[in-house]
Amino acid sequence: MLIKQFATKYNLSTDTVRYYEKEGLLHPTKRDNGYRVYDVTCEHTIKFILVLRQLGFTLQEIKQLLTLEQKPTSNACNQQTVQLFSTKIAHIEKQLFFYQQALQSLQLTQTLMADGKYAENKLVIGSLIEDMYNKLQEGSGHHETA
Repeated sequence: MLIKQFATKYNLSTDTVRYYEKEGLLHPTKRDNGYRVYDVTCEHTIKFILVLRQLGFTLQEIKQLLTLEQKPTSNACNQQTVQLFSTKIAHIEKQLFFYQQALQSLQLTQTLMADGKYAENKLVIGSLIEDMYNKLQEGSGHHETA
């Protein structure tokens, strides 16, 4: 398929597709007339890119994984991949923990408001927000001093 069809199918702009190509992530074939043709391999790669982007991988990390995928399987290759995945897994686990706590706090706040108990629980709700903020700062590595 041509770039416009490919971009539309994966809900991307053609500029984004071109950028991924420029960065060495996508490798469409080029026809004699200069048009790029995106095949099944490109579709596999873009799905890989989109999933990993959603998981918080940088384009550089994705490029590294795509490069490793093309190399023959080796112990060094496996170790690099395992290390990268370990770092990402730890990051996702922190995010998941934060979202679980945030969800519980929002559900409690919703219940208090639905029961007409917002005014008498403003301090509790404020405390929940403060706790979520502190956890967000812990997860991001930003620590502000008061």
